[in-house]
Amino acid sequence: MIERADQLVLNYVSQAADAAHGVLRADQRLDFARRLRARIEVERGGSQNARQVAKVLARFGDPAALVEREARRLAEAGVATARDPAGVGAGAVARPVSGPASGPASGPAGGPSGGGATRPLPAVTDEEAPPGVRAYRRIAQDNLGRRQGMGLPFAGLRRAAMSSANPMATGGRDARTIVKEHPRDTAALAILVLAALLVPFDLPAVAIFQVPLVVWAVGAAMVLFSDAWSVRDRFVGAGAPLLGYAVGGVLIGGLRVGIEAGMAAFVTQFFDVSGTMFMIGTGAGVLWLAYRLLDVS
Repeated sequence: MIERADQLVLNYVSQAADAAHGVLRADQRLDFARRLRARIEVERGGSQNARQVAKVLARFGDPAALVEREARRLAEAGVATARDPAGVGAGAVARPVSGPASGPASGPAGGPSGGGATRPLPAVTDEEAPPGVRAYRRIAQDNLGRRQGMGLPFAGLRRAAMSSANPMATGGRDARTIVKEHPRDTAALAILVLAALLVPFDLPAVAIFQVPLVVWAVGAAMVLFSDAWSVRDRFVGAGAPLLGYAVGGVLIGGLRVGIEAGMAAFVTQFFDVSGTMFMIGTGAGVLWLAYRLLDVS
């Protein structure tokens, strides 16, 4: 979990550095990336929770918007950038830039770094953030509100499906990226799917256990010991097949035989439908875990 949280920060800073190509000079890009990383660490407050770190990064907004904000700051200070090597205006004079309340400027423009005055990135607020940052923050807050409320249940999966046509839909992260970063977790989901697919086959039991149950137990153990999901999500995803088998079998089997048919007929109907309900429960659990995995990442 710690590695995943740090990777989110590194990915975000890398995106900002990439966006700065052609906008800031090399030394300015390094200085900007360093200050951005430091500001993120301050806002992060030492948290190693991937969900919390993702929320912090969402507050910062689009990395490209932060680059434009930095370019405007340097332009206002009369400092030449890669976009405007000659500086702002023919008679522009470089001048010191006062640092914000969060920290003093490190020096005047044209100092030793050659990239103008450096200062810690200020906390991103709605009042001071540029329009692009505010727009992306509103989108992130709306998405969080929908997840916490009764919003569309599989918006994360739909965004992942759209990412090949529109990389901005998921910030450049799609299903293939998730598989690369979570090989054990995706393997657990594949094992659960395999358990459901084995139900229709009349395979010999292992000791006293049916093969689909054994395969499910392996996948469920991998899910329960994973740190990619919350405890609730792990139990929901791993327990959905058993819930479908037991509760679904009882309900559907009871409805099919009625009250007066007797226990023998009910047991027969239970075993006829419980396998199908196990498969349905497995599909629901895997979809939920996949959605949560994409949602967290």
